[in-house]
Amino acid sequence: MQLNLSKPICFFDLETTGINITNDRIVEISILKVHPNGKEESYTQRVNPTIPIPYVVTQVHGISDADVADKPTFKEIAKEVHNMIKDSDLGGFNSNRFDIPLLAEEMLRAEVDFDMKNTQSIDVQTIFHKMEQRTLSAAYKFYCDKSLDDAHSAEADTLATYEVLKAQLDKYEELENDSNFLAEFSSRKKFADFAGFIGYTKEGEECFAFGKHKGKLVTEVLENEPGYFGWLLNADFPLYTKKVLTAIKLRAFNNKLL
Repeated sequence: MQLNLSKPICFFDLETTGINITNDRIVEISILKVHPNGKEESYTQRVNPTIPIPYVVTQVHGISDADVADKPTFKEIAKEVHNMIKDSDLGGFNSNRFDIPLLAEEMLRAEVDFDMKNTQSIDVQTIFHKMEQRTLSAAYKFYCDKSLDDAHSAEADTLATYEVLKAQLDKYEELENDSNFLAEFSSRKKFADFAGFIGYTKEGEECFAFGKHKGKLVTEVLENEPGYFGWLLNADFPLYTKKVLTAIKLRAFNNKLL
């Protein structure tokens, strides 16, 4: 089954220096852009992370410091990557919890404004786990009857993710071939930021999802305890979380002026 798209979708995968969204860096990115007419574009680039790649991580994806020593930094390719994905929805395997948040951090560090307001995200892993409870290699074997020989190669994982989603649409009648449906189906609990520090109330208002103010409205906390905002900006929170908090604060300030 081919995807029924109203706008392009970019399937992508990252290989990184580790799994810490705030501190780790990209060492390889691969993107497969699928257009509504079926046209496909691909982009794969290794990246100099500017920090050491731990040996145990190299054992997983096979990329060492020497492999990326002469590669561009992410800041050098950020605009190129952004131009490829900015008009598209995003798809990946565990992308909602890892790849998209880490990509957002890299984009913001490179001073490229990355925003998901008008972008849907389809997490193929979530669909897979809801349906079968397995891993990407198992998903590829289960749905496509193929072995993922190059697992943890960004390009191989990206292509496998795309093929798995198409096979999932063929297999499950209850899955609608629609980006909005798939994004909703593959999402977990809704958060205003990627890292899950800012959630929503039943009324759709932003609230803190951690710490001493857990469950309280962000606007009320920032108004009643102004110093908390400064602490958040200076603490070790993801850049995207700080961006969302700043936007909420500015929105509240502008509403007061109306």
